[in-house]
Amino acid sequence: MGGVRLGARDCTMTDRELPPLQSRAAFSAAVHWCVAQASAGGAHRLVFIDPDFTDWPLDDPDLLDALGAWLRQPQRRLVLLARHFDEVLRSRPRFVAWRRSYAHAVEPRSPGDDQAPELPTLVIDDGQLCLHLIDKRLWRGRVSLEARRARVWRDRIDAILQRSEPCFPATTLGL
Repeated sequence: MGGVRLGARDCTMTDRELPPLQSRAAFSAAVHWCVAQASAGGAHRLVFIDPDFTDWPLDDPDLLDALGAWLRQPQRRLVLLARHFDEVLRSRPRFVAWRRSYAHAVEPRSPGDDQAPELPTLVIDDGQLCLHLIDKRLWRGRVSLEARRARVWRDRIDAILQRSEPCFPATTLGL
């Protein structure tokens, strides 16, 4: 697999702790890399988490192509967890249209109650992949292929997902 430049060097599948994220561009590249890694690694589930996905590259055609190619493989699921998807609906028309085509495999959810903890900015798969944006204001974060770290995040997020509700329907029916 060709690496995506996340910092000073290319990332390969054998890296455990990849170069730290230090910019918005590095975060965007890391999201692209995570999708490529999930596809190459045979992940069946990807979970994208953010309070509102405002700063994610969801309208990027290359990212949508990569996600589409991954979702066309058998038994793949993309879970999106956010407090709300208002900004996505308003400012990401390409993603909204793309989401309609993959409604069977994309599962947007919301914590549903105000008691849920603050959502992190995170990408995890069902294996060892973990992208965590620690400081959203300064774009500081890390990407790792450490199974233990990914498992801890999966456990925390699965607890929220169990209490979450479906939201952001693929189509809106009106009278």
